[in-house]
Amino acid sequence: MSLTQIIIFAIIALILAFVEKGNLHVTLMLTLSVLAVFWLQPSLPIRNLGYWLSITTLTFTVLSWVILVSGIDQALKDNWQTFAILLTISIAIGLTRFFPIDAFNFISRPPQISQIIFTLFLVSLVTLLVNKFWRPYLMTGMIVLIIVILVIIKTPYLSQTVSEFLRYLNGQSLVTATTVDFRWIGFSYIAFRLIHTIRDRQAGRLPSVSLAEYVTYVVFFPSLTAGPIDRIERFIGDLRRPFMMGSTDWLNAGQRFFIGLFKKFVIADSLALIAFNGTNALQVRSAAYAWVLLYAFAFQIYFDFSGYTDIVIGLALLLGINLPENFNSPYLKSNLTLFWNNWHMTLTQWFRSYYFNPLTRWLRGLAHPLPIPLMIFITQVSTMVLIGLWHGITINFILWGLWQGLGLFFHNRWSDFIKPHGDIFSKSRTRARLTKATGIIITFNYVSLGWVFFALPTPYLSYNYFLKLFGIN
Repeated sequence: MSLTQIIIFAIIALILAFVEKGNLHVTLMLTLSVLAVFWLQPSLPIRNLGYWLSITTLTFTVLSWVILVSGIDQALKDNWQTFAILLTISIAIGLTRFFPIDAFNFISRPPQISQIIFTLFLVSLVTLLVNKFWRPYLMTGMIVLIIVILVIIKTPYLSQTVSEFLRYLNGQSLVTATTVDFRWIGFSYIAFRLIHTIRDRQAGRLPSVSLAEYVTYVVFFPSLTAGPIDRIERFIGDLRRPFMMGSTDWLNAGQRFFIGLFKKFVIADSLALIAFNGTNALQVRSAAYAWVLLYAFAFQIYFDFSGYTDIVIGLALLLGINLPENFNSPYLKSNLTLFWNNWHMTLTQWFRSYYFNPLTRWLRGLAHPLPIPLMIFITQVSTMVLIGLWHGITINFILWGLWQGLGLFFHNRWSDFIKPHGDIFSKSRTRARLTKATGIIITFNYVSLGWVFFALPTPYLSYNYFLKLFGIN
C-alpha cells in the first residue's frame, strides 16, 4: 500500500470506530473491504485484467463459502443481501468506465457493462449449481485450483506465458509481455485464508459463518496485501463482540499505527537507499562495504514488513479487530528456531498447522518409521523450501529455503547434543549471558547471509556476492 492509501484507510477506520458493533458495522466493513479489492489492485498493461482479477478474487471467496456452509439452500436465502451488495459493487465499479477520471487505477477502462453482467450471471449460476455436486470433492478441487494459481503467479516463466496468452486474446502486442503483467494483489494471503477454512471444514472444526463475515475475513481491507494471516474463528469472534473504543484502545491503536509509519516510511525507506539488490550487488568492491549493504537489507526488510504489520494492526484495532502479532524482536533471538518462531509468525504457524504437523504425523505412522533425525530433516527442510517457494518459484528461493531448513536441522541436532551438558553454559549469570549474546550474533549473521539468496535474482549473483563478503575476488 502507498502512503496515500494508508492515510485514506486510516480516515475510514477512524470513522468506523464511532459506529457501534452490529449489522451496520459488519456491512460497512464488508463494503469497504470489497471496494479495497478493486482499489488496491495495481494498474496492469493487459486490458481489463485488473477488474477481472478483482472479480475472480470475490468469486473464489463466494464459491468457497458456498462449498463450506451447511444447509446451503437456506443459507443462500439468509444471505441474499450480501450477494446483492457484491453484485452492486461489481457493476458500480464497471460503470466507472464512463467517468472522466480513473478512480480505481485501471490502466484501461473496465470492460463493457454487458460483459460484466454476463459474467456475474454466469458466476451466480455456477454458485447455485455448486450445491448439486459432492462437497468433499469440490473442497479438494478448490484447494488444488488455488495452489495451481499460486504456482502460476509465483513462477516467472508461467506468469509471462499467461501474460502473452491474455495479450493475444486482447489483440495486444506480445513483444512487451513481462512477468509482472500478471500481478494478483493479495492473492498469496487470500489463498492461505481460503485453504485454512476449507481444511478446517474438512476436519469438522470450522465455525458457522455468514457470507458477510466470511468475505470480510478473507479480504479484510487493512490486511489484504500484507497479512497477518488470521484464523477465521478468532476473527469472527472479534467481529461479533460488542465493542466501543476507550481511551486505552485509542492510545494502543494510534501508537501501533504511527510506530508502523515511522518504521516503514522513515527507517525502512532510508535503509533501502543503501541495501544491496540485483543492481548494486555487482558494483560492490570491498568486503566491508558488502557487509554494510547486507546488514542494511537485513534491517530494511524487517522494518519494512514489521512496519506494515504495525500499521495494519493499528487500523484493525480501530475497527475492534485484534489481529495476531507477526513479529516479536526476531533479530534478538539466540537460535534459528526461536527466530522462526518470532519472524512472520502467522506464516510459520500456518505451515506448521497445515503442512509440518500433518507430514510429521504421517511419517510417524508409517509401517516402518524413519529414524528420528531423518524425519526431522525431511519435515524442517521441506517446510522451509515451501515457504521459499511461496515467495517465488525460482532457484534462489529454493536455495533460501534450503539454507533456512538446514540451519534449523543443525540447530535441532546441536540442541540435542548439548542438552546433557546444559549446566556448563548456565552455571553463572555471566556465562549464560555470554552464551545468549553469542547465539544472537551467530543467528543474526546466519539469517543475514540467507538474505543473499532472498534478495538477489540468480544463483550467479548470489555466489559472487558471497565471494565479495569474504574478500574473495
